[in-house]
Amino acid sequence: MPPAPAILSKFSLRLASVLLSASVLSGCLSFAPPTETPELPVAAVWPSNLVTNSAGADANTLAWSTYFTDPVLQRLLETALHNNRDLRLAALRTEEARAAFGIQRSERLPDFNLGGQGGRARVPGDLNASGRSQVASEYRAEVGLSSWELDLWGRVRNLETAALQNWLATDAARQAVHLALIVQVADGYLGLRELDERVAIAQQTVSTREESYRIFKRRYDLGATSKLDLTQVQTLLNQAQMLLAQLQQARASQLYSLGLLLGAHPGPLPAHAAFDETMLLAELQAGLPADLLSNRPDIVAAEHQLRASHANIGAARAAFFPRIALTGSLGSASAELSGLFASGSRAWTFLPTVSLPIFDGGRRRASLELSEVRSNMAVADYEKTIQIAFREVADALSAKRWLTEQLTIQRAHMQAQSERARLAHLRYDNGSAAYFEVLDAERDLLNVQQSLVQARRALLSSQVALYAALGGRRLTEKSPVQAGATSFPVTSSTR
Repeated sequence: MPPAPAILSKFSLRLASVLLSASVLSGCLSFAPPTETPELPVAAVWPSNLVTNSAGADANTLAWSTYFTDPVLQRLLETALHNNRDLRLAALRTEEARAAFGIQRSERLPDFNLGGQGGRARVPGDLNASGRSQVASEYRAEVGLSSWELDLWGRVRNLETAALQNWLATDAARQAVHLALIVQVADGYLGLRELDERVAIAQQTVSTREESYRIFKRRYDLGATSKLDLTQVQTLLNQAQMLLAQLQQARASQLYSLGLLLGAHPGPLPAHAAFDETMLLAELQAGLPADLLSNRPDIVAAEHQLRASHANIGAARAAFFPRIALTGSLGSASAELSGLFASGSRAWTFLPTVSLPIFDGGRRRASLELSEVRSNMAVADYEKTIQIAFREVADALSAKRWLTEQLTIQRAHMQAQSERARLAHLRYDNGSAAYFEVLDAERDLLNVQQSLVQARRALLSSQVALYAALGGRRLTEKSPVQAGATSFPVTSSTR
């Protein structure tokens, strides 16, 4: 009696030859349309009036820790990247797509099962030719090949390609969430810094006007000034107090919003120097619109979705052709357990099946039409994503240019308004003007001071938006294909 390993060894040799032949037959044809990315649906260069300086760093080479140099902001960003739930969900969606790809990829290989069974049965005499009841036994040990499709038309391979592209798209979407989170935290921090500066200005104004009100109240009590002047001074004080209360409320709301992005309490935020538009961010180079195709993670994700839709078309077309599947087993069978691996006990089955679609009520045709429509939708989405990216970069460049000019004008305006307020006080002190003139000048000066801080923040926010619009620096982690590499090749469409 040959030992069981000898039987399995012979089985392995025969199985290897069968699988090799099947592999040669399968995977030779694909009905997927070639993946050709559409032409750039935007201009080839940025508007000349927006790009005033070609100098600057490439956003794609600047990590966020290099671009955002403020230590407090860096701490907040690290906290957000560690705790933010949206980013965590994006990472889990990537893992979900990776697992789905693994499931689909396994369809390319045959599925083997090792099984054994044994049984006894009694057959009454009136059910067999001998006329006497019989007791029969049967024992089996075998390796079985489950139904394995020979992928002659590329259906399984295209489904695998679609799953791979979906995985890559999900990973690119995760990087887009990563970049969006960085921008949201940075902009939220700038908003908090803006409100801190505006609160400081309002507090200083309230202190100054409280002192003015104390002086005018004393003068009114002594009969040295009119009640109208005292009322006007009180009006100035109340306006500053109201503004301070509104800013404090806005700051608290901004702090809570920042905490939501961080996924944790921001903790103590130490005092800083004066809020200035040059304190945080480096100058960026815009590059060309074509650079966005590889730099922007949302465009990369849309391109992978486009490739996945083309692969789905190939799978839908292959469904119109015959499907050939192999099922079989090889092992040993005997009526006695002791003779299970005896000489002559070898048993095998081989059941190839061929199914040819004849009538399905139009399901396959509708499935193909659905895949083609979704492919057209993916093209439109890809083009729209590029157009949105172009608009965001153009908006950020435009905002940076014109906000810089507005800030220059705003500084000159504040200087003029400060001089106006000083002169109004002199005229009132010399009796040449009513206090109403001082009231109007002080009110306008406070508004200009607040607007100047807002303009500084808007300019900084435009630089943050430009960094995001240009795509920032891609994550340096392994690509999904590298991270999920196996001993057999992974196929995908090429550009």
